[in-house]
This record gives sequence, structure tokens and C-alpha cells, in this order.
Amino acid sequence: MHPMQVLHSMSSGNDSPKGIDRKTVKRVWDFSTPYRPMVIGFVVLIVVGTVVGLVPTLAFQDIIDVAIANEDTTRLNWLGLIVVAAAITSAVVSMVERWLSSRIGEGIIYDLRDKLFRHVQAMPLGFFTQTQTGALISRLNNDVIGAQRAFTTFLSTVIGNVINLGITLVVMFTIEWRLTILSLIILPFFLIPSRRVGARMADITRESMELNASMNTTMTERFNVSGAMLVKLFGRPKVEADDFGNRAARVRDIGIRSAMLARVFMTAMTLVGALGTAAIYWIGGQMVINGTITIGNLAALSLLVVRVYLPLTALSNARVDVTSALVSFERVFEILDMANPIVDAEHATELSNVRGHIRFDGVTFTYPSSDESTLASLEDGAGRRLPKRGPGSKIGAGLTPLTETPLASSGPEREVLKGINLDIDAGQLVAIVGPSGAGKSTLLNLVPRLYDIDQGSIEIDGHDVRSVTQESLRGAIGVVNQDPHMFHDTVGANLRYANPDATDQQLVEATKAARIFEVIDDLPDGFDTVVGERGYRLSGGEKQRLAIARMLLKDPAIVILDEATSHLDTENEHLIQQALETALDGRTSLVIAHRLSTITSADQIIVVDDGVVVERGTHDELRSLGGLYDTLYENLLRTDTMPA
Repeated sequence: MHPMQVLHSMSSGNDSPKGIDRKTVKRVWDFSTPYRPMVIGFVVLIVVGTVVGLVPTLAFQDIIDVAIANEDTTRLNWLGLIVVAAAITSAVVSMVERWLSSRIGEGIIYDLRDKLFRHVQAMPLGFFTQTQTGALISRLNNDVIGAQRAFTTFLSTVIGNVINLGITLVVMFTIEWRLTILSLIILPFFLIPSRRVGARMADITRESMELNASMNTTMTERFNVSGAMLVKLFGRPKVEADDFGNRAARVRDIGIRSAMLARVFMTAMTLVGALGTAAIYWIGGQMVINGTITIGNLAALSLLVVRVYLPLTALSNARVDVTSALVSFERVFEILDMANPIVDAEHATELSNVRGHIRFDGVTFTYPSSDESTLASLEDGAGRRLPKRGPGSKIGAGLTPLTETPLASSGPEREVLKGINLDIDAGQLVAIVGPSGAGKSTLLNLVPRLYDIDQGSIEIDGHDVRSVTQESLRGAIGVVNQDPHMFHDTVGANLRYANPDATDQQLVEATKAARIFEVIDDLPDGFDTVVGERGYRLSGGEKQRLAIARMLLKDPAIVILDEATSHLDTENEHLIQQALETALDGRTSLVIAHRLSTITSADQIIVVDDGVVVERGTHDELRSLGGLYDTLYENLLRTDTMPA
């Protein structure tokens, strides 16, 4: 039987509204394409192993009916040697089978993880702002392993037992066809329960996976520095522990139900097999007494019928296991099937020799809804939907402004940017100002194409950003966020993330230019000092300067900057301002401005309000208009800070 037919038979039926789709089965088989030669070799070895495994039984029959009956010691010796040779051959075949099974299974795990990671990493920013990290990690770990288990169980249990069963039945028919038919009468008692139990186990498995993903999400969010601090400061450890405990208890209960369901099913199948075996013994004994068959025939059939019922029991149980494990493939394919709305054009070119001239032409933008950006099961591992937020709301104080995008809902959203027209010359310092929620961060997000616009175009040096490769586009842009992210790694590794080939001397030069070298030099291990998760071992000002040094190592033509100095002490603010003078020199700079010095020295000031550019010009020109900029500036004079 073709492997696809076997899988189809195991996945058919309408026992559950969530039964395994045959399309999933076909995709699983298609996914094994690179391993087909090994699968074929594995099947061949199973055939060889099954045939060799029958040798001792047939030799036993011959010993009883021929060697012992005729007192033929020579034949007895040869049959003994044949049994020993068969045992050695069977051991060798078993070892090779195991190696092939492991190679195929581990290869599939690698392929799935690699493909999932690449696919997820390429998803747009909106996917990550609406996806729970723990639920995503669960797909990459637990579900990938479950998918691998589905395939290896299918190979080792399903195919192996089908071949074993087929060859054994052929041999039994040649010995005594009537008893063979009798042994198959109980076949429906194996197949019918397995179908119903398999459907039930699939539902239980789905629920267990969703709960495990939910717990992963909780641990991911609560066990990082920000989450742990928030829980402690609000006095919520007991509430968090109780909530986690409730979900863990649900997983425990599901595990008990699953284990008992599997055990009851397996016990029932074993009992059915035992009754069938007893019938063979009883009827076969009668046939020996009547002289219809020999004692050797009965002995061989008694051994072979076990080789029939054990595979039948294993196949029935395998249907339950495979049906449950195929749920993992469904969940993996669910992510792989998510279309990425931001991809390189078919004939995308490399953006090179960038001067930094930026042009917005009639740009309109609306954040995508959650239905377009992610899966409901990834928004929350337990299936709970996140609360709807307005287009101007922020994800949280712990995120940087360049990722402070609204939590999109499944409903229609209002336009965040409306017909933006801008022309920014190469090398200009442009300050972006406006009230909170005006669309400043959104405007800057569109330049490196973190989102795609709805209408209009954004050009760099005359090239539409959608017509160039994303890698070359983002390679020309350097970003320093308000709360720059640092990996839990060394200072040097975080700096080299911008330029893996940077020399030690380049690190020194960049950090000196960013006014952070002396701080690093005073650390216990210098550039080899681990900064901690999100850089929490560094102060806010130190992280800012380290991020500026990282950007300098990248050496971009365009800099996007949230000049987050409003909450820093005077000394740190002064050092960062010095670092910025070096960082912005000679580069096209788009700055969400918070300080008077940046605003007044800007070549062009863009005033944004409610997604529209309401004013633009130099500081003196805008002051003379007496409009929104003048109001914002007066407020800034009083508070010495712009609204965030």
C-alpha cells in the first residue's frame, strides 16, 4: 500500500468536527520529499527484517515436523545455525533501521525549525506587535517536535507493521488458510474503536497544545526583567501564580485523561487479541486431533498469530498517536501559510551609493487589522483575544517609539497618515514634532519599510522603497530608538551586530565618538562584559550612547532617531548631545525632536497633527506663523521638553 493511502485511511472519517484534513496528510508526505531515498531504504529494510524475523518460526515448524520426527540431527544442526544467522541479520537490520529513522526524524525537525524561523523572521513588524512571544516559541519547539513524532511514528509503526502484517498473513495462508481467515474475523474490533479514540485524542491534543502555549507566553512575559519588575511592583505574584496554576492544572487533567484513554484503548485491544489467539489454539488443536494439520503447523501458526495481533494492536494505537501528532503539523502549516505582505518585488534592485534624498508623495497609511497580521491562536495561547485599542494607543511603556504601533483590531481602522508630501534633501537634519499620537513614529517606520503604505510612494534617491531589496534598503538606514534594545550578550557582540567584521580598533573609535568608551573601559571585562537582558546592567544614558556607537559602526547614509533625552540627567544628556553631533554629521537625519537644541538647529521642521503635515519650514519661519509649532515651542520653553 502506498504511504499516502495508509495515511489517508488513518485520517479519514468524520468522527470529530476538527478531524485531520487530507490536505494536511498530503502536505506531510510532500514535506518528506528530500528524504524519499532514505524512506525507500527504510521500507526495504523493514521488508528484509520482517522476512528474516519469520525464519525462526518456520525453522521451528520444520524442526518439529521433519528433524525431530525423522531423528535427523544434521538437519537439526543446520536449522539451528540458520536461526542464529537470522538473529544476527535481524540485529544488524534493526540498527540500520534505527539510524535511518533517526536521520529522517531529526532532519525533519531541522527543516521545520529552519523554515519556520526564516518565515517568522521575515514577517512584518505588525505580526510581532500582535503576536504573543510564548505562543510563537511553542510552535517553534513543541509543535515541531510533535510533527517530527508524527512522521517517525508513521514510518516505524505504521509502515513497519503494515509490511509485517502483510508478509505474516501470506505465510499463514500458505500454512493453513482456514485458521488465517479465522484470525482476521476480529479485525473490525481493532479498526472501529481506533477511529473514534483517534478523533477524541486529536481534540485533547489541540487543547493541551493551546494551554502549553499560553503558559509559555506567561513565562516569557513574566520572567524577563520588565515583567518581573511589574509583577513585584504591583504586588501580583500570588495572582500570577494562581492563574498559571489553574492552566497547569488543566494540562495535568488533560494529561490524565489522555493517558487513561490510551490505556483503556490499549487494554481493550490486547484483550481482543488474546481472545483471538485463544480461538486459534482451540480450533487449531481440534484440527491437529482430527489430523487436518500437523503439530508443527499449529506451533508455527500459534507463533505467527501473535505477529498478526501485535501489529494490529500497534496499528490501532498508532492511528491514535499519528492522528494526535498530525495536529502539530496543522499548527506548523498554519504559520507557514501566513502570507507575508512585505516581500521584495520580483525584479527588486540593490540600493547602492545612497546619498539620502527622501521623498514622500501622497502617502496614506492605515495599520493592518489583527486578522491580516497574525493568527488568533498566536495573539493569546489560550485563545483569548487582546482588547481593542484605538489607532493612537501605545503598546506599552517598555517598547521603543519605533515599535509603538497601535494594537489593531479585526475591525476597520482609521487612517493614521493622510496624504503626506515631503521632500528631504540629502544631508538635511529634519526635526519631526507634533502632539502625542500625531503619527510621528508611524511616519518614520515607513522609511525602512517596516510597514507598506496604502497609497502614494516613498522614494530614496529616486528609488521607490518597494522596488529595492529590503536588505539593501535597511542597510542604508541606521536607527537609534528611545529605549534601544541590547541582546543578553557582551558589549562587543552587541556592537558587532551592526558590523560583524568590525575590528577592535573600530569598536574603540565608534565608542569614543559616542562618548561611551570610558564607561566600557572601566567595566570589569571591558568589551567582553555581558550587558544583561535588554541591557539592564547599563543606565539609560549608557544604552543610548552604546546604541549610537552601534549605529556609527553600521555607517548608514540615513539616520532615524528618537532623541530620547528628556528623562536623562544633565550629564548624560550633554554626553548624548555630543555623541549625536558626531552621529548625524553628513547624514540625512530624521529626528523626533525633544530638545530645543535639535529643533532650532534643524534644516527643516515638520509639524504633524492627526496624520497630516500641518506646517513645515525652519524654526524662524514657523515661529512667525503663530500656529501649532509656535504653541508647541512655547510649551517646550516652559518645560524644556517636547511632548513624547
